Amino acid sequence: MLMKTSIDLNSDMGEGFGPWQIGDGVDEEIMPLISSANIATGFHAGDPNIMRRMVELAHQHGVGVGAHPGFRDLVGFGRRPIKASVDELVNDFIYQTGALREFTRLNGSTLRHVKPHGALYMHVAQDEALSTALVDAVLKIDPQLYLYCMASSVTWRVATQRGLRVVREFYADRDYDLSGSIVFTRRVGALDPQAVAAKVLRACREGTVQTVEGESMAIEFDSVCIHSDTPGALALIQTTRDTLLANGIALAAHSA
Repeated sequence: MLMKTSIDLNSDMGEGFGPWQIGDGVDEEIMPLISSANIATGFHAGDPNIMRRMVELAHQHGVGVGAHPGFRDLVGFGRRPIKASVDELVNDFIYQTGALREFTRLNGSTLRHVKPHGALYMHVAQDEALSTALVDAVLKIDPQLYLYCMASSVTWRVATQRGLRVVREFYADRDYDLSGSIVFTRRVGALDPQAVAAKVLRACREGTVQTVEGESMAIEFDSVCIHSDTPGALALIQTTRDTLLANGIALAAHSA
């Protein structure tokens, strides 16, 4: 893999509900630092007021807007598995995506991508039938949308086979195992910003990441994700951004 000279930096935004806020409540500070925002669409977090504010803030800072639909699980923040039919999950995904798209239209901007949240993201990554139905739905809604997913996932394979544009993610604030998948967790402790930035820089320079098994693994990606609900997210994002720019790697939303 050639060293990257440009990379997308994305974060999940607007993950509150009414007066409640998940994470450190620093969306206003994070938005200018990233190139793509995955905005919560109401089922795992987010509400109409928050969604509209996040769309306006992203537009103000030239940040690409994406819908971030999750399981219907406000209590569990969308990180608990939920048993539901393929049709039900796809319909929930369409419903949430449509809600955010209307706010982008109201703001005079456009919806650029979609990215499932949390347990739904992991479920789609392993489920052929759900991946196929979801990809087909996105193609019908808007074939110009990007779908964010992991390179090692069933979702990536199905999307590329069916011609949907995909953005492969690298998770800066999550561990990887030798399967190429992230180690899913509901709670993440505080991380060292310098260590996270070094991990991202290594991935951009060498195309490798150290796994929980202690081995180096090749990784392909188009975008780096740092979750806004990770403790100390602002410092993680700021340090990673500064490190990339200092090493000649620009930040820009992925484009075909």
